[in-house]
Amino acid sequence: MIRTNLFSMFRSHTCNELTSAQIGEEVTLCGWVHRRRDHGGLIFIDLRDRFGLTQVVSDPAESEECHKIAEGVRSEYVIQIKGVVRARPEGMRNENMETGEIEVLINEFKVLNESQTPPFEIDQDKDVNEELRLKYRYLDLRRERMKKNIEMRYKAIKVIRDVFDAEKFIEVETPILIKGTPEGSREYLVPARLYPGQFYVLPQSPQQLKQLLMVAGMDRYFQIARCFRDEDQRGDRQPEFTQLDVDMSFVDEADVMAVNEPALPPVAQQCVPPKKIKEKPFPRLTWQEAMDKYGSDKPDLRFDMPITDICDEVKDCGFKVFADAVKNGGKVRALRVEGGNVMTRKEIDDLTEEVKVYGAKGLAYLQMAEEGPKSPILKFLDDGVVAKIIEKTGAQTGDIVFFGADEFEVVCDVLGYVRLKCADRFELRDKDVFAFCWVTDFPLFEWSKEEQRLNASHHPFTSPKMEDVDKLDSEPENVRARAYDLAVNGNEVGGGSIRIHDPKLQAKIFELLGISPEDAQRRFGHILHAFTYGAPPHGGIAWGLDRLIMVMQDEPNIREVIAFPKDQKARDLMLSAPSEMPADQVAEAHVKIIVPE
Repeated sequence: MIRTNLFSMFRSHTCNELTSAQIGEEVTLCGWVHRRRDHGGLIFIDLRDRFGLTQVVSDPAESEECHKIAEGVRSEYVIQIKGVVRARPEGMRNENMETGEIEVLINEFKVLNESQTPPFEIDQDKDVNEELRLKYRYLDLRRERMKKNIEMRYKAIKVIRDVFDAEKFIEVETPILIKGTPEGSREYLVPARLYPGQFYVLPQSPQQLKQLLMVAGMDRYFQIARCFRDEDQRGDRQPEFTQLDVDMSFVDEADVMAVNEPALPPVAQQCVPPKKIKEKPFPRLTWQEAMDKYGSDKPDLRFDMPITDICDEVKDCGFKVFADAVKNGGKVRALRVEGGNVMTRKEIDDLTEEVKVYGAKGLAYLQMAEEGPKSPILKFLDDGVVAKIIEKTGAQTGDIVFFGADEFEVVCDVLGYVRLKCADRFELRDKDVFAFCWVTDFPLFEWSKEEQRLNASHHPFTSPKMEDVDKLDSEPENVRARAYDLAVNGNEVGGGSIRIHDPKLQAKIFELLGISPEDAQRRFGHILHAFTYGAPPHGGIAWGLDRLIMVMQDEPNIREVIAFPKDQKARDLMLSAPSEMPADQVAEAHVKIIVPE
């Protein structure tokens, strides 16, 4: 076996290498004491390093000195042993270990470092309080679950780099300290010591920089980019995160998808081989289709269960909630849950309470019982309307049909939520399947009720669809964007767009967003000026790598796939950050601290 510089005077092998082929060889191993078992004469130690486990054995008949040391070691001690590889006795082999056929009989033993008793058990995958895990993250990372997540993250990024390299992309690092251009999320400010009263910001994304690279003629760019957003945290968010950033010149939406889509199967095949991609090529849905059919712009397509529009069937019915919703320009939609009539009244009542967070006043339903349809709202519906609903939804005996009647957004949110809850109730979400899809043609703008103005749905550099440009002045809310998201299993893991490269069109978008020419120059003058020097048509996408790996590893939040994450309050519990700074350092940065009362 050819040894590399991984091996030194400290070890001849890692703890996953030894097999029956090495029986009789003298080896040196280093690692942590994973488990120690004293069997009244013999002491067995499971020795652990990053690569795996090897059982080592101390026998006083072999070395009394080594045995005395073995008696004193405890969990997480760092040790070095030298010994001879031998076959495990018959009946003592462990098929669950890569090294389960052998063990090492110790003839030399050295303690490299002792360890205090850890605050939680390293050798068992028990649930541990997350605050404790984050405070002692360096210990948490020794646990098998976390080790596998970090290794998988590395493998995924390596595969991605290889795929894009093969497609003639070049990786370009963009700066971390950049100009503040307030848009979207809140930015982290960095005082510029040499320029009192002025600040850098940490980038929310390399968006403008990668567009400038397209102007520069780089043509195909990618970057494993660090991004920063000072926003409220959720399970799939972090104040600093990693994304795959991609931009290309002389492309349209189909080109971007055609280059990016083939990168996902190799990641899945090499990193989580038991799991399968449901459908290739990935299905494509417009934003409107996704919202209408699944109540979500990131639909989970591992299972069917579409939402059905029943406005025509109920617009003149006697149930005022349905009829008024249609009359007022809202929607009435139905969700058929196959076999759902087994749901208890408590389950239905719980769902009814849960959907109120989305603005629903209640949750109407129709049970398809053996004796016929049952529902609290049947007294308001004549038999003809009920028959039409049953026919439209395809409901059969044993099913349940849930209804949403309200504004478009409320109905989508409510039935989208109920769809996912019912899928979990009936175990329809296969954890070994990845159902990717593209969602396209997002609205270019969204109306902010709080600010009473239009906001960019994606970012202000997203191009409108050319066939909708004539609507910019008359009905901007109906203008579609040349934007697309990549979704998998109900999670958005990528988002991109074709960018505006025409300065005149960009100026028009700024105008609609309430950004004056003067403000546009102040905030975005660098990119607007660059566009006057021949900006090519270009577009791209950013993958949320943390979130993608979270989904692939079936983890509940992205903190489980990041080596040193922040908690849900954006704190680093291990380093105790953020923290106060010395007064002289604060003064040197020309910053005055005002603590809110």
